[in-house]
Amino acid sequence: MATFLRASSRLRPLSRLPAIRPITTTTKPAASVAAAKVPEQTVSEELYFPNEPLKPTVRTAIPGPISKRAIEDLDKVFDTRSLNMMANYQNSFGNYIADPDGNVLLDVYAQIASIPVGYCNPALLAAATSPEMASAIINRPALGNFPQHDWANILRSGPLKIAPKGLDQVFTAMAGSDANEVAYKAAFMWKRRQERGGPDVEFSTDEISSAMNNQSPGSPHMSILSFKSAFHGRLFGSLSTTRSKPIHKLDIPAFDWPQASFPHLKYPLAEHATENAKEEARCLAETEDLIKNFHNPVAAVVVEPIQSEGGDNHASPAFFRGLREITRRHNVLLIVDEVQTGVGATGKFWAHEHWNMDDPPDMVTFSKKAQTAGYYYGNMDLRPNKPYRQFNTWMGDPARTILFKAIIHEIERLNLVENTANVGEHLYSGLERLAQQYPNEIQNLRGQGQGTFLAWDSPRRDDFLKRAKGLGVNIGGSGERAVRLRPMLIFQKHHADILLEATEKLISS
Repeated sequence: MATFLRASSRLRPLSRLPAIRPITTTTKPAASVAAAKVPEQTVSEELYFPNEPLKPTVRTAIPGPISKRAIEDLDKVFDTRSLNMMANYQNSFGNYIADPDGNVLLDVYAQIASIPVGYCNPALLAAATSPEMASAIINRPALGNFPQHDWANILRSGPLKIAPKGLDQVFTAMAGSDANEVAYKAAFMWKRRQERGGPDVEFSTDEISSAMNNQSPGSPHMSILSFKSAFHGRLFGSLSTTRSKPIHKLDIPAFDWPQASFPHLKYPLAEHATENAKEEARCLAETEDLIKNFHNPVAAVVVEPIQSEGGDNHASPAFFRGLREITRRHNVLLIVDEVQTGVGATGKFWAHEHWNMDDPPDMVTFSKKAQTAGYYYGNMDLRPNKPYRQFNTWMGDPARTILFKAIIHEIERLNLVENTANVGEHLYSGLERLAQQYPNEIQNLRGQGQGTFLAWDSPRRDDFLKRAKGLGVNIGGSGERAVRLRPMLIFQKHHADILLEATEKLISS
């Protein structure tokens, strides 16, 4: 195996990056306890990034001296207090993130789950340097007023090509928080149109005048129901549905909106099936009670398939099917927030596909790995009854939508959703073996059958994340105790073995 120095020297400037083409290599499992219990054999893989480093390189402490100087300089003009590490993206490639000091880390955090097909992906570079992209960047349109002539084709060949089942319309937005907020607006307008008697009923004089004073009936007393520990963004409306950490919400005025309990499952799931079913039934009953009785009537329920920022909290498909049944019965919309779980991360393109629902959600929001944002819907009644009700200058970004189109093409060309499902099984098995050997260090391992969207609780989580960088792995956390894995879709079994080996070193020391 090449030395760390030789591995990092493989990184090439953007102008000389090779095309990604799957090639077959033969490797042995990593020499860790997790891998050692696998029968000795060779493993063949098609490498998506054949020229990426063979393994991490750690030359200095992180941050190193060059990074420290860059951070000090940046702090003069930009708040650096949430900084994780200083990166050099020109030298990052595939699954590996580089810093200015020459450290090259296996990245299983991937910009908070938002890099889908690798750093400096040549296919995305080709899309980014195309005439189509150049026009979209320098002639950025106010989409509501002046959409470009091929906008419909961009949407059909991009976001709508992989739209969730039953949802054939899309409203583009700027970011995940924005996507959720415009979905909330759509829900409120839909609900009031129903109460008013239909789309053709005009606004009353009282509604028009009171709206300008932020008073009812023009500004009605309605709500969006979310769940405890949920995260749906940090803008004003989305923040009122975020319940994960006080630091997000302190000092910010919020709407008087309800929150229901999200199931707190016990692991291993197979050993606690009865208890977990009762817990999910309790949470569904609480949700229905709030829908029926909360003083500000509920227009929609918003839920994450996996509560990512709140601690990687899971629920069963039966819970979500029950939630769909309750919302349908009470004429309340169901919004599924797939900002973090969407675009292949869980072994299916959309995480809610795991629920096997006959009745799809009313709206599905997306961002992160899509590199753009928005929400899908199918019911045309979710379009406002008048122009300018869902409107801003940009209403999304054709440049980012073109990038999403290229991402979708890479996912399909390399069969990356299936790859994520397969690698997830391999990684989960390795972690499960480590959890059995170190039960105090890997607690409540979760995410089986959910691709590489895995997590566990650690009694010394923050120390684990910090020391991981010293072994050449960039990992993130969620909630108070969870270690969360958010690798890219190009993450493969040999990468998983590097991660397992590093994890064992960290938890055994």
